[in-house]
Amino acid sequence: MKIRAAVLREFNKPLSIEDLELEPPKEKEVLIKYLYTGFCHTDLHQMLGEVNIGLPQVIGHETAGVVEAVGPGVKKIHKGDHVISDFIVSCGKCPECLKGMGHMCSGYLDAFVQGTMLDGTSRLKDKNGDMVKHGLYVSGFSTHGVMPEDGVIPIRKDMPLDQACLMACCVPTGWGTVTNIANVQPGDSVVVYGLGGVGLNVLRAAALRQANPLIAVDIEDAREEIAKDFGATHFINNAKEDPVPRVKEILGHGADIVFEAIGDPGAIIQAYWSTGKLGKLVISGVTPQDETTNLPLFRLPVHQLTIMGGLYGGIRPHTDIPKLIELTMKGDLKLDKLVTKKFRLEEINDVAEAMIKRQITGRWVCEFD
Repeated sequence: MKIRAAVLREFNKPLSIEDLELEPPKEKEVLIKYLYTGFCHTDLHQMLGEVNIGLPQVIGHETAGVVEAVGPGVKKIHKGDHVISDFIVSCGKCPECLKGMGHMCSGYLDAFVQGTMLDGTSRLKDKNGDMVKHGLYVSGFSTHGVMPEDGVIPIRKDMPLDQACLMACCVPTGWGTVTNIANVQPGDSVVVYGLGGVGLNVLRAAALRQANPLIAVDIEDAREEIAKDFGATHFINNAKEDPVPRVKEILGHGADIVFEAIGDPGAIIQAYWSTGKLGKLVISGVTPQDETTNLPLFRLPVHQLTIMGGLYGGIRPHTDIPKLIELTMKGDLKLDKLVTKKFRLEEINDVAEAMIKRQITGRWVCEFD
């Protein structure tokens, strides 16, 4: 079938909006009509060549839509289901999966990085008949996509799909980083650096966990209002002042737990110095793979600090995401306020430029017909 998609053909170049040919789903695969896809900072990393992926590729992984067809052997997904994408598909056999850490699956790592389905092939071709690769199994910036059955999560049909798409990345990443990885407890003092989609969900989850004080740090004043709405007790603009002494002034000491949710080396250093004795620094932001962060590690043993990484919030998608759907329907996660703008596929390069210029507050979501 013919589909419309945003194709990344060269790093540091605009995405190409193209008509592609999408093959039908094969065994244990599902065809989805995408209705909404969030623009994630990881998408920008891919466009800029800051993470290793195979080209050409249709990027995008934060999607929600409706199932149009299923391939042979599919049992858990049905035509007409409302679904979101799960960009981590677990093999169930690798050492990480056997430890119950399927979000860290290494068994399917080659397919994940290179942009193929689980059998090592693609369902996408361009007008010349040449292969186009799948972005993280999803290829979310397209009108339709084929995904592995285990990468598709059905959701209740009364969940607004423009909010549901955020369940495919930024919501569970933020929520899981707080609850699974950092294990924030009531009364913990928390600082969050970087208030993009993930950072705001870290902030919201920490507020629901009754962290206090809850300090939000960002370089854009425009994000103060949404930070306070999501539960921040204080806001610091680290483009205008050094946040480290300000954090210690507010708390009287360093913070119990500090989250860095953007992957910026400078912010990581500030976050490190904001962490108090016996504290945790939790990094969920993705740093470009050719950049390094210069941390003076004398503090690490002397103050008995912990530095932790977090991928996808350490969640179990098929178990945790339905729980987050219920919290959303109760209004606890405030996703109606997180979606701040909708755009068309043809506008995607303008959205990428807006993210580079730090003009995005909340999450901007691509809306398909």
